[in-house]
Amino acid sequence: MESIMQSPAVAFVGRHNSGKTTLITKVIAELTRRGFDVGSVKHHGHKGFEIDIPGKDSWRHRHAGATETFIASPDMAADIKTLDQELECSEIVKKMPGHDVVLVEGYRKSGLPTIEIMRAENPADVAVARAFVREVESGTAMMSDAVQEAHFADQQEGRGLDSTSDRNSGSNAKAQKDIRETSPDAKTVAIVTDIPEAAHAAESCGIKTFGINDVRDIASFVQKYYCRRHLTVAIQAGGESKRMGTDKALVPFGGKPLIQRLVDRLLPVADNFEITSNNPDKLAFIQDLYPNINIGIHRDLLTTRGALEGLYTAFSYASDPYVAVVACDMINASPHLIAAEFKEIDTYHYDIVIPSNKHGVEPFHAVYARNACLRATKAALDRGEHRAQALLDSVSVRKFTQKEVLEAEPMGGCFINVNTPDELHKYEQMYFAE
Repeated sequence: MESIMQSPAVAFVGRHNSGKTTLITKVIAELTRRGFDVGSVKHHGHKGFEIDIPGKDSWRHRHAGATETFIASPDMAADIKTLDQELECSEIVKKMPGHDVVLVEGYRKSGLPTIEIMRAENPADVAVARAFVREVESGTAMMSDAVQEAHFADQQEGRGLDSTSDRNSGSNAKAQKDIRETSPDAKTVAIVTDIPEAAHAAESCGIKTFGINDVRDIASFVQKYYCRRHLTVAIQAGGESKRMGTDKALVPFGGKPLIQRLVDRLLPVADNFEITSNNPDKLAFIQDLYPNINIGIHRDLLTTRGALEGLYTAFSYASDPYVAVVACDMINASPHLIAAEFKEIDTYHYDIVIPSNKHGVEPFHAVYARNACLRATKAALDRGEHRAQALLDSVSVRKFTQKEVLEAEPMGGCFINVNTPDELHKYEQMYFAE
């Protein structure tokens, strides 16, 4: 099942012949070597390019009049669609979920963070570098398009390009336009250059700089700041199931054990699974059902029962920076809500993002920052606490309102759990009745 987790993205930008393609392909190769799943987007500035060979069947389909042609093979697929207008980069990235990062070549005005390339052998880069240095030296803030407008004003007053760079770059008007539209701005997070003055100016602004050949360092920068951090989904299956009369995790629901239903539902958001249970041996079959998924099955670490104890076990075994915790009897646990919570916690660095409504909070459909919450949970347990609220009182918490929950999961019902055979039968009839 495909991931629904939104892929983070960063754009590599520069002028024609800056070396964007050469650099981005090397960074892709380095990140892939490190085990990251990398997507890529290439901006092609001209209309009418072909990505299928004329005369091939798919080309014939499209040229016969099909407005969209999907090509599928056992190991590859492509979707070719006729557009009325160019897609925004944000729309393209949204169509590419599940990657650790998407590296975009071009799309300077996409709103993405940008890594700027300036190469000394490229006259257009030299011109922009000079304008950039002047504005930094004059103290012009890199806000919005202020720097570009200032560069343009400089060019209009004849202070920018010398005659050699003017001849190499084309007409003066074109050079002015290039400098105005392709200069570093507020979205610039790093500059890759072999022009010492540009590097010095960037560093004085607090912008990270790299040499043209610093591929490993550039990959490490992307890895640290832009690769999506992974999420463990921890399924709590350690309750006593007294009202159910048997182990809830193994109770059939729609022809599958409840634990399997939960794994199936949450596959689109899980990088790894951890299942905690007081009978882990009975759940080993799950690992056989999903041989390509990393699923750990663990015995509860503490003999005492309580919400806090369950969270402590989940955080202890999780291997990823973030942990989504759900109970195995939550028949409608929502991957879309978890994805929305994950985006919030990863963007704004809360310790917990948790659904909240008039009845209180839902700790077993929340996303947690593992390390902070593990420390806080242990401290609360050491004080003799057993309630999940004790954890919420000691870390930073972002509560998802009922409105936000419904925006993520319009059908609602995310927090329904089944505790008795009658409840199980009622919901089974509701969902699977013919």
